[in-house]
Amino acid sequence: MTHVAMSGAHGFLGWHTRLALLEQSCQTKPIAVGDGFAENVARQAMSGATRAIHIAGVNRADERDLREANVLFARQFAAALQTATVPPPVVVYANSTQASNGSVYGEAKKRSAEIVSDAAAKIGAEFVDVALPNLFGEHGRPFYNAVTATFCHLLAAGEVPSVENDKELTLLHAQDAADMLIEAVPAGPQLEVRETVSGLLRRLQDIADVYSTGAIPDVGTPFQRDLFNTYRSYTVDSHLPIKLARHADDRGAFFEVLRAHGGSGQTSFSTTVPGISRGDHFHRRKIERFTVLSGSATISLRKVFSDRVFEFKVDGNQPVAVDMPTGWAHNIVNTGDETLFTSFWTNELFDPNEPDTIAEAV
Repeated sequence: MTHVAMSGAHGFLGWHTRLALLEQSCQTKPIAVGDGFAENVARQAMSGATRAIHIAGVNRADERDLREANVLFARQFAAALQTATVPPPVVVYANSTQASNGSVYGEAKKRSAEIVSDAAAKIGAEFVDVALPNLFGEHGRPFYNAVTATFCHLLAAGEVPSVENDKELTLLHAQDAADMLIEAVPAGPQLEVRETVSGLLRRLQDIADVYSTGAIPDVGTPFQRDLFNTYRSYTVDSHLPIKLARHADDRGAFFEVLRAHGGSGQTSFSTTVPGISRGDHFHRRKIERFTVLSGSATISLRKVFSDRVFEFKVDGNQPVAVDMPTGWAHNIVNTGDETLFTSFWTNELFDPNEPDTIAEAV
């Protein structure tokens, strides 16, 4: 299997980039920087890589740490590049659009780009400088990565966020940024969205209000879909499974599976014999809901690159819906003695050329 060497692999953007690489059946070899840097280990990870991606950085600290830490990380990454036995042919730097604004952070990012670029030139590698705006996405760190993460965290906890500095933001979903870093899509502003801080909060409040009822909010545009996926990454512990109201009489039983407020959708149905599992994959952008109609099952979820598994025991007599978080491997196993009947809903029509279904065992 081919591999990519990456600093910052365990951070927010690193996690998203590793998901994108898994879709291409490409392994990631992390390069630790800072106090954890070991040149011999970094050199081994770098050697034979198809590309090296430098993501690690500090964006919130005092001025001295902003300057020194970012430059240190770049120098360590550059050292690994220049000592690799078989250096990578492509070197990518996750830069920032703030690199030209004259701020301390911007100057640190600019200097780091120069260090990595010089190292790439010395080994004869192509250097790709990707300037990224404000990123948002699943599992961002509240009060650190972006205001979107902070808003989602507070709304999921039932709190009411406030806007202190209402300005226009240029936003890019982390999965789109990841695709740019691995050159699955061209780098540039074509996937960016402009929204004010107050407008962003209103969108997320609407999403939270609708989802609190068990319904799917309007996901008719990529931006709305990405905001919803971002928001629900903060609700796995608190919101799942979603209880559905079952109405039964002597004629039988009835319950609603889903209410969608906008966008496309596709519903499928399956039968599963006892002891059999379905799934063991994850999605990068697709929204998927499992609802057991009859029978008993266990639905399992695991955030990719982590070990903790969430298990939900479900039964058609007490119906619930379980939404699959993006970036989480999932499956459903028939744990009963009878055939399991399950409804599956996704927010997009299945495209065999772009299935967004990546094999990964729970």
